[in-house]
Amino acid sequence: MFGTWSFLRFTFGAALLGCLAAPSAQAAGGDPIGVAMPTKSSQRWIDDGNNIVKLLWAKGYKPDLQYADDDIPTQLAQIENMLTKGVKILVIASIDGTTLSDVLAKAGERGVKVIAYDRLIKGTPNVDYYATFDNYIVGVQQATSIVDALGLKEGKGPFNIELFGGSPDDNNAYFFYDGALSVLKPYIDSRKLVVRSGQFGMDKVSTLRWDPATAQARMDNLLSAFYGNAHLDAVLSPYDGISTAIISSVKGVGYGSGTVKLPVVSGQDAELQAVKSIIAGEQTATIFKDTRELAKVTVAMIDAIEGGHRPEINDDKTYDNGKKVVPSYLLTPVIVTKANWKPALVDSGYYTLDQLR
Repeated sequence: MFGTWSFLRFTFGAALLGCLAAPSAQAAGGDPIGVAMPTKSSQRWIDDGNNIVKLLWAKGYKPDLQYADDDIPTQLAQIENMLTKGVKILVIASIDGTTLSDVLAKAGERGVKVIAYDRLIKGTPNVDYYATFDNYIVGVQQATSIVDALGLKEGKGPFNIELFGGSPDDNNAYFFYDGALSVLKPYIDSRKLVVRSGQFGMDKVSTLRWDPATAQARMDNLLSAFYGNAHLDAVLSPYDGISTAIISSVKGVGYGSGTVKLPVVSGQDAELQAVKSIIAGEQTATIFKDTRELAKVTVAMIDAIEGGHRPEINDDKTYDNGKKVVPSYLLTPVIVTKANWKPALVDSGYYTLDQLR
């Protein structure tokens, strides 16, 4: 469902977004733009920050890029400081999308426009636009990678599966989980997939701050409690860092050695280590979200705002933050497996072959 056709859609979308980014505001005038990123603990956020800043400098803006080390007070202080320095637009990838209401009220009072970047900012009317990927489809694709790898559509099974979710303070995590369950639930209902732990729902399967150590500890506990005499066949993992931790956990009890197969493990973000793991036949799949294209969409929004225009959006119904439906631009993600990693990631220029050796 998401193979060659998704890649063609992705390629076409990338070309289209290049066009969207082209008609910039007549002159940026050196306006300062605040860019608040959550952490450097994941390579994807480093890439996000670098991609946005590169484009902003090229267009004559003065970007102020800050990382908050996944600490909410630090991110609040950084945004406060950006406002004090007179930024005209804020681009924010929030740590906790529910904690920014007060500081963004100050932004609204000063006429500063706010773009939520890949994580929805909740509980405030002072967020103007949202640039992200289709997060529900990300979850659908994660689950599809599991269904395809297990051969469920061909009637194979039953198989044992465990579910992992993202951070409960990240709105995206719920979209990922809901999208995945829309695919997996029919197989769970028919007992072709069995969750031996009985743990369902984000209240039970979430992973605070997307922390790999937390995920590994939970996987260790699940294996000990429910898989002493049973084989774990698949794990829904929402993020590559968690996937790596899960694989480490199962290898620690003998999976991947002798005749004991590793479980099918999904992922997200196409992180370098995860792609190498896919090539080596360990992690099964990841979801590629090209941060270069997300940066282009975001800077196109900035250009439009600077030029006094409404940015291009393609969704004005999905993302209700509790105070308003935030106008959004959604990009299409791509499933990456051992079968298509080279055209998806190398031929597109995202990685080089040397990086993946």
